[in-house]
Amino acid sequence: MIAKHSGILYAIAVALGCLCGYGEFLQSVTEFISNVFMKIFKCVSLPIIVVSVIVSLSQQSSNSRLKQIGKYAFLYTAATTLLASSVACILYTLISPSNVTSVIGGAPANVVRDGKYASYVLDIIPSNILSPFLEHNVMGALLMSIIIGIAARYMPDSESRSVNNFFKMIQGMFLIIIGWVVKMLPLALFGFVAGAVAQLKNGIGMKGLGEYLSIVLLSNVVQGVMVLPLFLRAHKINPLKTLKAVFPALSVAFFSKSSVGTLPVTLETAENNLGISKEISRFVFPLCTAINMNGCAAFIFTTVVYVMQNNGIESNWFTLLQWIFISTIAAIGNAGVPMGCFFLSMSLLTGMDVPIDVLWLILPFYAVVDMVETSLNVWSDCCVVGIVDKKFGVDAKKLG
Repeated sequence: MIAKHSGILYAIAVALGCLCGYGEFLQSVTEFISNVFMKIFKCVSLPIIVVSVIVSLSQQSSNSRLKQIGKYAFLYTAATTLLASSVACILYTLISPSNVTSVIGGAPANVVRDGKYASYVLDIIPSNILSPFLEHNVMGALLMSIIIGIAARYMPDSESRSVNNFFKMIQGMFLIIIGWVVKMLPLALFGFVAGAVAQLKNGIGMKGLGEYLSIVLLSNVVQGVMVLPLFLRAHKINPLKTLKAVFPALSVAFFSKSSVGTLPVTLETAENNLGISKEISRFVFPLCTAINMNGCAAFIFTTVVYVMQNNGIESNWFTLLQWIFISTIAAIGNAGVPMGCFFLSMSLLTGMDVPIDVLWLILPFYAVVDMVETSLNVWSDCCVVGIVDKKFGVDAKKLG
């Protein structure tokens, strides 16, 4: 019922936004709403990314066997997520989507004006611990969070758990705030859509938007149908039997759009249908649910590069490679909140002062994208757990 009402509110917000934007009604009001929510997004998005990455990387177990299992699971999670970003990069290069319109806003000062990508990369390294937050340097904050998260793992177990619990409390607080922001999203959507329509009413290239969506969806399909099965085959696990066994979980993931909500079904199907040992499934699945985001990585890469392109920022192979790694890290640290990938992409773009008008053209299609992404994430979780169980599960039944 809540989801139904949210959908109705979103539809009303989009309709009113289009009406006001096209007719330029209430222009000052819609601009004020847009500016308010842009400040809110900037304020909340960076802390939630930082604490999520730290929590994901600092998780520690005093059990030496579980430590080994966790490291193995994290290795495959990072590998599959990196490949998901790489697949998106290859498809983006091959399809080469056209813009939805001409350059919408001014070029971001620190990316395009001087044209020096090397100096921009140098700016990622913060001069002090507060500068990434004061300057809203998303990639500098990501670098710091990775270092802090990994360093916490090398601390004694009791201290490592204290660090992890501290950042979990901060994460929980910001997740509550994010929940409040999501409830106000229809109002934000009204303001942003009105602004976008006002700027884009001279002509929108729907072909470009269709090409962008095809890259996002194809990236998920290629990852799920080709890349992940190759991982299973390499470990002598039958992909078709595995897919058939976990299909109930994938179905729930598709319609619920929540890998966390699907977790009970995923655990049951993996243990009963695949014969995964409970020791493996009940430790690795929650870990994968938190950090294994193949679909999110593909979405972040494609979306950030496409929005930058629409704002006149040319991407070369160096910047594409840079965004492969950034989208991988961001996806691993993605918080389990509604529209998490969308918020992450928005944060990365606003951190570089890139106008995000194009994001509001993408938003109406995000529900479908989210369904496919969630299914891919759960399918990837099942593949990683199957591979880990093949190595560490003593009494588990194996699919050959």
